[in-house]
Amino acid sequence: MSFKYTIDGNGAVSHIAYAFSDVAAIYPITPSSTMAEYVDEWSAQGRKNLFGQTVHVAEMQSEAGAAGAVHGSLAAGALTTTFTASQGLLLMIPNMYKIAGELLPGVFHVSARALAAHALSIFGDHQDVMACRQTGFAMLASSSVQEAMDMALVAHLSALKASVPFLHFFDGFRTSHEIQKIDAIDYEDIAKIVPWDKVNEFRARALNPEHPHQAGTAQNPDIYFQNREAANRHYLATPEIVEECMKQVESITGRKYNLFDYVGAPDAEEVVICMGSGCETIDEAIEALNAQGKKYGCVKVHLFRPFSAKHFLAAIPATCKKIAVLDRTKEPGSLGEPLYQDVCTVLREAGRDDIKVVGGRYGLGSKEFTPTMVKAVYENLEGEMKNHFTVGINDDLTGTSLKLGEQFNSAPAGTVSCKFYGLGSDGTVGANKNSIKIIGDHTDKYAQAYFAYDSKKSGGLTVSHLRFGDTPIRSTYQIDAADFIACHNQAYVTAYDMVSSLRDGGTFLLNCQWDESELDAQLPATMKQLLAKKHAKFYIINAVKLAAQVGMGNRINTIMQAAFFKLADIIPYEKADEYMKAYAKKTYGKKGDAVVQKNWDAIDIAISGLKEVKVPAEWANATTGAQPVVVESTEYFKNIVKPILNQEGDKLPVSAFTPDGMVPTGTTKFEKRGIAVKVPEWIPENCVQCGQCSLVCPHACIRPILVKEGTEVPASFVTKKAIGKEVAGYTYRMQVSPLDCTGCGNCVEVCPAKTKALEMKPLSAESSVQEANWEFAMKLPEPDIAFNKNTVKGSQFMKPLFEFSGACAGCGETPYVKLVTQLFGDRMMVANATGCSSIYGGSAPTCPYTVNDKGHGPAWANSLFEDNAEFGFGMNLAVNQRRAKLAENVEKLIAIDWVTDDIKAAGKEWLENMHSAEGSKAAAAKLIAACEDGIDMTGVVYNGKDLTGTVCECDACKAAREVLADKDLLVKKSVWIFGGDGWAYDIGYGGLDHVLAQNQDVNVLVLDTEVYSNTGGQSSKSTPTGSVAKFAAAGKRTKKKDLGMMAMSYGYVYVATVAMSANPVQLLKAMNEAEAYPGPSLIIAYAPCINHGINMSMAQAEIRKAVEAGYWPLYRFNPELAEQGKNPLTLDSKEPTGDYQAFIRGETRYATLLKQFPEAAEKLFAKNEEDAKERLESYKKMAAE
Repeated sequence: MSFKYTIDGNGAVSHIAYAFSDVAAIYPITPSSTMAEYVDEWSAQGRKNLFGQTVHVAEMQSEAGAAGAVHGSLAAGALTTTFTASQGLLLMIPNMYKIAGELLPGVFHVSARALAAHALSIFGDHQDVMACRQTGFAMLASSSVQEAMDMALVAHLSALKASVPFLHFFDGFRTSHEIQKIDAIDYEDIAKIVPWDKVNEFRARALNPEHPHQAGTAQNPDIYFQNREAANRHYLATPEIVEECMKQVESITGRKYNLFDYVGAPDAEEVVICMGSGCETIDEAIEALNAQGKKYGCVKVHLFRPFSAKHFLAAIPATCKKIAVLDRTKEPGSLGEPLYQDVCTVLREAGRDDIKVVGGRYGLGSKEFTPTMVKAVYENLEGEMKNHFTVGINDDLTGTSLKLGEQFNSAPAGTVSCKFYGLGSDGTVGANKNSIKIIGDHTDKYAQAYFAYDSKKSGGLTVSHLRFGDTPIRSTYQIDAADFIACHNQAYVTAYDMVSSLRDGGTFLLNCQWDESELDAQLPATMKQLLAKKHAKFYIINAVKLAAQVGMGNRINTIMQAAFFKLADIIPYEKADEYMKAYAKKTYGKKGDAVVQKNWDAIDIAISGLKEVKVPAEWANATTGAQPVVVESTEYFKNIVKPILNQEGDKLPVSAFTPDGMVPTGTTKFEKRGIAVKVPEWIPENCVQCGQCSLVCPHACIRPILVKEGTEVPASFVTKKAIGKEVAGYTYRMQVSPLDCTGCGNCVEVCPAKTKALEMKPLSAESSVQEANWEFAMKLPEPDIAFNKNTVKGSQFMKPLFEFSGACAGCGETPYVKLVTQLFGDRMMVANATGCSSIYGGSAPTCPYTVNDKGHGPAWANSLFEDNAEFGFGMNLAVNQRRAKLAENVEKLIAIDWVTDDIKAAGKEWLENMHSAEGSKAAAAKLIAACEDGIDMTGVVYNGKDLTGTVCECDACKAAREVLADKDLLVKKSVWIFGGDGWAYDIGYGGLDHVLAQNQDVNVLVLDTEVYSNTGGQSSKSTPTGSVAKFAAAGKRTKKKDLGMMAMSYGYVYVATVAMSANPVQLLKAMNEAEAYPGPSLIIAYAPCINHGINMSMAQAEIRKAVEAGYWPLYRFNPELAEQGKNPLTLDSKEPTGDYQAFIRGETRYATLLKQFPEAAEKLFAKNEEDAKERLESYKKMAAE
C-alpha cells in the first residue's frame, strides 16, 4: 500500500535501497551523500530492511575503497549498494568491471554530476555515468523524484533476476535535491514482488569455505576472449527482464513504465530523444505546444544499457521523420555524444534511413533547460536541422548554439510559484524545506521545491523555488514567473534583479531594517519601477529586529516562514502556525528544548512585524534611488565577474572564457557584498595595537594600517601614534572594510583590552564613512619595514594575500590560510585538495588569493580530492628540476671570463643562497639587475660603432639572457599543500604519507574540522569518539586517528599541532619553523566549523576551550633539534585546566548524542576523554625522553 511522502530524490531512492541492502559501503560526495545519510540515520533508528535487519553501513576511506567493499560484500553473499557521483564514480570503475564480470547483482545509485575538467562543478549532468557505459553495468535512468523511487525498485529487482549489476542514475541536484510530494511504496508491497528464489541463489554462490570456489583468476590468451563472451546471454536477456520488473512495479503502484516511454502526439513527425530530468521539461513543453496545434513527441530513455534496439524502434511513432537526440554530456573529439551515436547506430542497422537525426548538448553543470529551449530544439528540427548543436548557451566561437525565441511559459494553469532570496546560513533553505513538507503533507496539493546556490559557503546567495498545484508538477527548471517573491537580505536590493520575474499583481516581501518612509531612498529606481508597473502587493518586515527580541540572533528563517504562510494564504494561518511549530520541534529538537522554544517564540512574534506598503504610482517612472556600490576594478571584473555576481552569467558567451579555465587572481576585493548586519567599529583610545583582531579575522577585512607621519588623511581617518621602534615615524589605525565583513564578531571577542577596542555597530551606520577610509588605506604604500614574522603584531603588518573569501562567517579555517599568505604568500605555490578550502578559495567567479604591491602572490591550483599531496609534490618536482637547470645556467654565466664583476658576485651569492627564502630573494634582485645592466647596449661603442638598441650575441650576453628568461625562478618557492581532514586522514592519506616519506621540501597544512565540512559534516577518521556526524548518526565508535604521531614516526618530518587564538605565538613559531625546515612539514590546525553546532561568533573562544580542556594538545616536532642532540618534541600546551566534559557537551555534535542515546553517550564521552588523556600522556612521555 502506497503512502504520500514529501521527500527529495535522494530520499526517494534511499527508501528503496535500504529495503534491498544487507550492506551499504559508502563515501561522501556531493550530491549523493544524502542517500547514504538517510540510510545511516534509518539504520541508527532501527528501521528493518526486507530481510528483517538494520542495514550495516560502512564508511570507507574513498570511493575506490567503497567500491572494493561493495565487491567483497557481494562476493560473500550480502546484497550491497553504494551511492556516489562524479569523480567518485570514476574511482569505482575498476571494481565495476570486476563486479559485472562476476555477474554480481549489486546496485549503484548515482546522482549524476559533472566531472572536473577545466574546472570543478558539483552540479548535474551525465558526464560521470557516460564514462561507465562500457563497464558491463546495466544503466537505468530516472527523470523525476517519483521515477527515482520507482526505477530504484526496478533496478534492484532486475539486478537479482538478471544477475547483472545495475547503475541507477538521476540528475544531480535537479532530481537528487528536488523535493516532491510522491507516492511512496510500502515495504510490504515490495516484498510481494521480490524474487526470493534469486536472493537464495545469490547467497548460495557466495564465497564460503563450507563449499569453496575460486573467483578472480588470471587467464592467458588462449581462453580470456571466450570467457569474456560467456556472459552474453545475461545481457541479451536483461531488457526483457527489466520490462518484466517494470510490469511488476506497475502491479503494486499503478504506474506504468517502459524501457523507452513515448509522450506527445501519436502522429508526431518531430521527435526528441532524451533521458534524465530534461524529459519532464520536454513533456510539459510539448503538451503546451501541441495544445497550440503542433505535433511533437518525445522518447524518454530509461534503460540505456543494454540498449535494446527492438524496444527503441517500437517506441518511435510510425510518422516520425526527424529526430533530435539530446545528450547531457560532452565527449571532446567524438563524432557525437553517446546517446546520439546509439540512436544513429540503431536506425542505420534497422535500415531506417528515412529518419533524419541531429544531436545536441544541453544542461552541462546543471545549466538550466527550459521550455523556451525545448521549443528551440523542435524549431531546429522544423527548420535548419543544425547537427551537433548546443542549446542554452551562446557559442560565439564555433557557432553550435541554437537561437532562442521569446520566453515560452508552459507551466499548467493553477500552479502557484514562489521564490525566496536568502543568505546561506540564515535558515531560509531549511525553513522552505519545512514549508514544502507542511503543504505536501497537510493539503491535497502537489508540491515541488528546488534550491539554487552560488559558490560561497554559508554566506552566499540561496534562491528557493517552490511550486504548488492541483496537477503533477513537471517543471524541472527554475521559476521564471513567480506569484510570490521574498527577499530575506536587504543588501540584495541593489545586487540582484528580483522583481522582473514577479507576475502582475504578485506579492513581494522584503526583510529590511528600513521603515516605510526610507524605502524611496533605499530601493533602486529599477526595482521601484517594476513594483509599480507590476501592481505588486508590497510588504516589509524587520525580521532581524524580531529575531533578536526572541534570542534567535541572525536566524530569521522562522519569522520569514511565518510571514510567507500569512501572505501566501495556501492554508489557513491558524493551521500553518500549528504545523510550523510541529516541524520546528522535529527539526531542532536535537539541539535542545531551548532552541525549539525560541523558534516557537519567533513564529508567535512574526506577524506583528509584517507591514503592507502601498506602492506609490509615481514609482512607475522613478529615476532615483539606491545605487549599487561601485569600486574601481578591472575590465575582467566588469565584463565577466560582475554579470556572474549579478546572477546573469547565463548571458555570457563562450568567447568570454579562456579554454583552459584559468582566471586572474585578486578579484574578491571588488565584490563589496555588504551582507553583515553588524560590523566592528574601532575605538582608538582603547586599542593596545596587539593585532589579535586582525589575526583571527576569517575574511581579512580588519587590518592594522601604518601611515607615515605628515601624510594627509581624510578627516574621519583617525590614527594614533604607532607603538614600537620599528614603526617609529608612523601612526596607527585599525581599519575595517564594512562591505567585505560578514559580521561574525570574532575580532571583538578576542580583543584583550580592558575596555574593548572594537564594538559591533549596524552596517548602515558604518558603511559610507568606513568604506571610504578602507579605500584610502588600501592605496597607502606598503611600509618598507622588516617586520618580525614571529610575533602577532609583526605578522599582522604584512599584507594578507588571501582576502574576502566565500567562507562562512566565523570560519575556523581561513584565519590559518590567511596567515600563511601573510608570511610566505609572495613566493607561494598552493596545491589545494577539493573541499571547503578549495570552494572558498577557488570558486568562480572571484578569486580571494591576491598580490602585493609588486604583483607577487600565491599561485593556486586544485587537481582532485584524492591526489592533492601528489599534485603538490609534482609542483615541487617541477620547480626543483627547473631551478637545477637555472643553477647550471648561472654557473655557466659566471664562468665566462669577461662577464662583469657585478654579475659574478651576484651569481655566486645566488648559488650559495638559492635554497634560502630571504637569501635567494636578496641575491635574485642583485643578479637580475646585474644581468639586465650587462646586456643593455645603451651607450656602448665597439670598434667605433654605437651598439645602442642592438642585441649582443656574445656568449656572456646569451648566457645572461638565458638566466633572465627564468628570472621568476630565482627566488625560492614555498610549496604548500592545503586540505581538510577528510583528505588528509582518509581519501588522500596514502598519497600524503608517501609524499611525506620522500623527505622533500614541501609544506602541508591540514585544516582539521574533524568532519567532512564541505559535503555537509560526515564523519572522518579525524572525528573523535562519541561525536555525532553524518555517517555516524549514533555517535562515532572509534577514536580519532593520530595523524601527527604517524608522521613523527619517520623522524625527518616536521610536525606541529596548532590552535589559532589559544597560543598564537606557538602558531607563528610552528609556521615559520615548518617553512624554513628543508624537508617535509605537516601542520595540523584545529578549526571550529558550523557543522559542530556552535555559535561561530565564538569560534576563537571554542579553540581556547579545546586547548584548555586537553582536547587539542599543542606541540612541535622539529627534526633539526634531534640533529643537535636535543629532544625534537616540544609540548607547547600547558597541563589541562578546563572541564573536558563541559567542553564537549557544549557542542551540538556531542550534545545531540546525549539527547538521543543518553546511555551510549555517557560511555562514549568517557571513552573520548580517556582517549585524549592517553594521547596527551604519550606526548608527555616522548617530550620527556
